[in-house]
Amino acid sequence: MNIKLKKILSQLKVLRSLKARIFIIVFLIGIIPSIILTYGILENYEDRAVSVRTSDVQNQLNIIANHLITYNYLADNSSEVISAELEQISNLYDGRIMVINPGLKVIKDTYGTSEGKTVITESVIKCMKQGTGGSNYDSEYGYIEITTPIIQTAAADSAAGSTEPENKEKKKDVVLGVILTNVSTESINVTLDILSRKALLLAIMMLVAIFAIALLLSHILMKPFERVAKAISEVKEGYKDEPISVPDYLETEHIVDAFNELISRMKVVDTSRQEFVANVSHELKTPITSVKVLADSLLAQGDSVPAELYREFMVDIAEEIEREDKIINDLLSMVKMDRTVATMNVTVVDVNELTELILKRLRPIARKRDIEVVFESKRAVTAEADEVKLTLIITNLVENAIKYNKEQGWVKVLLDADHQFFTLEIADSGIGIPETALEHIYERFYRVDKSHSREIGGTGLGLAITRNAILMHRGSIKASSVEGEGTTFSVKIPLNYVTA
Repeated sequence: MNIKLKKILSQLKVLRSLKARIFIIVFLIGIIPSIILTYGILENYEDRAVSVRTSDVQNQLNIIANHLITYNYLADNSSEVISAELEQISNLYDGRIMVINPGLKVIKDTYGTSEGKTVITESVIKCMKQGTGGSNYDSEYGYIEITTPIIQTAAADSAAGSTEPENKEKKKDVVLGVILTNVSTESINVTLDILSRKALLLAIMMLVAIFAIALLLSHILMKPFERVAKAISEVKEGYKDEPISVPDYLETEHIVDAFNELISRMKVVDTSRQEFVANVSHELKTPITSVKVLADSLLAQGDSVPAELYREFMVDIAEEIEREDKIINDLLSMVKMDRTVATMNVTVVDVNELTELILKRLRPIARKRDIEVVFESKRAVTAEADEVKLTLIITNLVENAIKYNKEQGWVKVLLDADHQFFTLEIADSGIGIPETALEHIYERFYRVDKSHSREIGGTGLGLAITRNAILMHRGSIKASSVEGEGTTFSVKIPLNYVTA
């Protein structure tokens, strides 16, 4: 059972192919109108042929009806002229003609089998009473039944110069009998069969032609998509890395553009990863190299190292170890922030109180350089946030504002909120950031002034970590700066945490 099901599913996979669907659509668009057109032509021919045959016979019967009245055939059916005429028309149309009198008796039958018999059919009675003829086509048995009234008109009975009073009741048309005719449609059916065979042959030829056209069109239409798939496969397998181009269709162009953009982004990510590994290696190696140089210098001097020099070297070694520890901690923080399913311990946080606490902890560092730290809050703000990560955001931004500031400078922290977001604005009077560097400041290990950053212990990871923490809160960060005058960072975070 499972094997059969798998076979069916594998066969159905063909229908998922765009090429197969294009073929089916084109094939159906071609064949369905052809079938409808062929069927319509044959049906129209049959209806038209029956209509023409009926009209011709009715015209002949109307003439005979007049002759029957002229020869008074209903009273005396011995006229050989009329009999010959009836036989002639009967043979001409391969049919049967019966002349019926008002008593519904057959006075003449070209087959000679029903003379003297009574005919009681709906069509004959209706024709006798109403004086109107009619016809009925029986396609199953292949014949047309026609009823024609034999009418004695009032004009025929009245003389042209009659002197009867004008108020005398006018005479009416009188139905003297009915001509009932059955006409064979065998010749029509024979012609229809011939046409049907020709139509079938034509349909088969059209079917083959449409099949070939549908196959060719599906192949031509899918060719650009196959080239796209091949080009993508070559890129995937590493045969080439230059942008691909298949401009045949607008759709393939869009696909190719999107793929090229994806490849470009992947190259950027790959380059960034390589740079990151190189930077991490360099950053971790530098303090270790410094420690090794200092330790080797001490060992080279043996036991005669002055205590003051020994202490100085140990202070330098401790600073390098502290720097190494800071880099490792920042790397660990960044890895945690980069995790796709990072843990968010969301609680209701008093942002005013948290900011005051952080600034209280950082003000002693600012005082060493005579930097004034000012906090201004326009309203009390509480928000759903991860307190640890929010602390990291505020600490990193304010700490940077102090580190990269001028002596006797200032740092202003402004807190505000609306009904949806709270905003933190950290402005300083520091050295500023060049305009060309603003778009790179969130990159890992990026430093605007590498020499100055190393002097103050920067790792180049702080803003990358800060930005990730803000994004985890579904927030945003913007920076504006004037070189030599200062920098302003604006952080915007939703008051209510929204899960992904």
